[in-house]
Amino acid sequence: MWIDTHCHLDASEFDADRGSVTEAAVAAGVSGIVLPAVAVSNFDAVRGLAHADPRCVYALGIHPLCSRDAGQADLDELRRQVAASIDDRRFVAIGEIGLDFFVPGLDAAHQTWLYAEQLKIAREFDLPVLLHVRKSQDQVLAQLRRAGVRQGIAHAFNGSNDQARNYVAHGMKLGFGGNVTFSRARQIRRLATEMPLESIVLETDAPDIAPAWLSDDQFGEQHKARNTPGEVAGVARVLAELRGVTERELADIAWRNSVAALPRLAAFADIMAPRQAAQI
Repeated sequence: MWIDTHCHLDASEFDADRGSVTEAAVAAGVSGIVLPAVAVSNFDAVRGLAHADPRCVYALGIHPLCSRDAGQADLDELRRQVAASIDDRRFVAIGEIGLDFFVPGLDAAHQTWLYAEQLKIAREFDLPVLLHVRKSQDQVLAQLRRAGVRQGIAHAFNGSNDQARNYVAHGMKLGFGGNVTFSRARQIRRLATEMPLESIVLETDAPDIAPAWLSDDQFGEQHKARNTPGEVAGVARVLAELRGVTERELADIAWRNSVAALPRLAAFADIMAPRQAAQI
């Protein structure tokens, strides 16, 4: 009954046991997994995984950390593949795209150009976006406004309360994952507690951003442990406790929010939705 709205299941960290990882996720109650691409080179991988598992769907985009080697030819190929995939019901969004002003050595102007061009593709095909917003919340939102894209998810959101409300006001949902499980992640937990429940979706970012119970300390070492999509159930338990709702209530809300962010998920209600929320 849980939807992991952001999972890199194609990553090499899963090459040895990908089947076991997905089986464990199903056993943990995960009914849907969104697989974002990061570069033209892995478009076929995420598409193939999505078509091999009825619980998986995919997005196509160029990640800002892959922007150094991406140019016009990559954008042309993205647009070609989006056009070719638009009738594929498992294709749900443009992503993962955005800006990263945390990792050194990335050209801010080139990142911004690449991101803005991908937003144009999203607007052209009327698709939502999966956004990378690390240390770049204001700049990512400014480009969203400029492009007129008003649907999608700000993944792993870690901005201020005002920034969060600006994203929500623009029509975006906020993705919460492993970071919310750390007691010292006060800002993220405050956002998860104070933002309207209608603005929140669940994610793992597996194999990254492992939750507290997989980590070596209470903050900072979580990126060293391998995260998996099944951990979204634990993230949900923490979030339900923070919000004072039952897990069942949160599952229904998270499903509705996920469909609001990624409308093509509605076609998979019979597989992904909690039973009482199957009619949306």
